[in-house]
Amino acid sequence: MMNRKAQNPAKEPHEEARGPWPFVTLRRYHRAGRPLLWLARDHRKGLFRERRALEHTRPAPWHTARYNWIMGLIFCIGSFLFMLGSLLALFPALTKGLPDWAANVTFFAGSIPFTTAAYLQLFQAANADETYTSGAKRPNLFGWDPKSVGWISAATQFVGTVAFNFNTFDAIKAPSGWLMQNTVIWLPGMIGSVLFLVSAYLAYIETSHAHNVRPRRELAWWIVAINLLGCIAFMIASTVAYVPRGTDPQWALDASNANLWFGAFCFFVAAALSMVEARHAAH
Repeated sequence: MMNRKAQNPAKEPHEEARGPWPFVTLRRYHRAGRPLLWLARDHRKGLFRERRALEHTRPAPWHTARYNWIMGLIFCIGSFLFMLGSLLALFPALTKGLPDWAANVTFFAGSIPFTTAAYLQLFQAANADETYTSGAKRPNLFGWDPKSVGWISAATQFVGTVAFNFNTFDAIKAPSGWLMQNTVIWLPGMIGSVLFLVSAYLAYIETSHAHNVRPRRELAWWIVAINLLGCIAFMIASTVAYVPRGTDPQWALDASNANLWFGAFCFFVAAALSMVEARHAAH
């Protein structure tokens, strides 16, 4: 199929343009008498191309249903491993006969798919321009688009996953002393959780087109809302995981691992729903 260069809706006369300040996440406009709708999240992920009169143009490889589906699957794998690691930490009887570091290795193994999928999402956001023409220019590896709430969300999430790589790897063979444990394990985990929470909120307002909204029926809203709930649980888990100078109370460890499990469960559900949503991208 021949490529036909798509016009930039931001440069066209539009009837409505709104979003959570200072971002624009929704535009309504007409082209040749046809009403069109541009949504930032759809644009970033290549969803519902017919809403932007792009159904007859060839999508970039990273805007296809397969790309979005695979990205969701990798997020699911990482989430499942975090759920498994949390269960192993909560119920030591499950690790009978296994090395002491079994749960921590499972967490680290889960952090790798998280980082992989987060980078795929960042790459997608960095190359969201739908005027794609094969071979026209080299794709951006990371990009820089501070005016795009979706790109900022993807970038902060990716950095957060890298922080969790350090957090989970250092926990496999934890250093002695509360200060060193807080420095090399708790601090990276807290940084990762804060970045996750920022990323999730930005994804939420990108989809909601406002800072505070009521629940909506759209699948995209439920994906970002459930993901935000998971990030709140991760934030709680990281906060109570702080290692005190004295004896670490068992309730704090259990609370941390329980919130990790719930957060990972939310991530798993959101990722699975995103795999369903992927069918709305081009094939």
